[in-house]
Amino acid sequence: MGLFDKIKSSFSSDQKEDLNKGLEKSSKSIFEKLSKAVAGKSEVDMDVLDEIEEALMSCDVSLDTTVKIIDRLEARVGRDKYVGIKELYQLLKEEISDMLDENNTVDEEDYVLPFTGRYPYVLLVVGVNGVGKTTTIGKLANKYKLKGNKVLLGAADTFRAAAIEQLEVWSKRVDIPIIKSEMGADPASIAFKATEEALNGGYDVVIIDTAGRLHNKTPLMNELSKIKRVVQKVIPNAPHDVMLVLDGSTGQNALEQAKHFTAATEVTALTVTKLDGTAKGGVVLAIADQFKIPIKYIGVGEQLQHLQIFNRKEFIDSLLQ
Repeated sequence: MGLFDKIKSSFSSDQKEDLNKGLEKSSKSIFEKLSKAVAGKSEVDMDVLDEIEEALMSCDVSLDTTVKIIDRLEARVGRDKYVGIKELYQLLKEEISDMLDENNTVDEEDYVLPFTGRYPYVLLVVGVNGVGKTTTIGKLANKYKLKGNKVLLGAADTFRAAAIEQLEVWSKRVDIPIIKSEMGADPASIAFKATEEALNGGYDVVIIDTAGRLHNKTPLMNELSKIKRVVQKVIPNAPHDVMLVLDGSTGQNALEQAKHFTAATEVTALTVTKLDGTAKGGVVLAIADQFKIPIKYIGVGEQLQHLQIFNRKEFIDSLLQ
């Protein structure tokens, strides 16, 4: 048993099954290529390493991150005796896990709120349209509620009537109150009202949705700065987190979005959605490696329970199952 196998996990069997299903296409793609790479081989040579590189790239692990993994693996197989595909998988799991550990990628606790003193936790959610931002907010709000927290939603994406309606649908579905206005209202004013209500109403959490326009629109970034300023008038140091939601099914495009957003605003947390039904699950490794911003949650399906805490060990284990 390797060190990776000894890492204990708090994942339930149902969570693990959901994760395995969500990453099934990515896992199958990697397995088929790795099996081909080691067929008839008695050791890991350059041809095998080239095949492993291709396998990782095929599931959208970026070139930079893939090179890091291959370099680590090459050094490792030079020290350890290699036998077959099972051992190769084990080495890959351990080296990827160690790489993410060195990049400060930590396993998030089970929806435990960070300490914010006597103030409610203020979470600002950003991301372009279509990445699953509103759905993530609804599911996350439900998770916090199930933990016994009093939760409030703020519909500050006032540029699209559909965005307000979608968040309102989630508000009713999970039975959580919402602060909203009409389309075209000042987003910062909605954020202010939601934060004020959270403070005065004894809420533990307020999650504020923001406009999902393209990341190269300067007005959007100015708007985010304004939202931060107004919520700080109510609660010092708010928002406590700015979470960027990325669509994992877009592969390398998700990396580009992360680059633009992190360059324009301070992002403190990440969620990667829509990992089910795609063979691009490896992009999560690239995102974790390159941005060194905690991935807190991943989406592996449409149901409420399919928003999961990002657990490094379990993710890698399912990707290389």
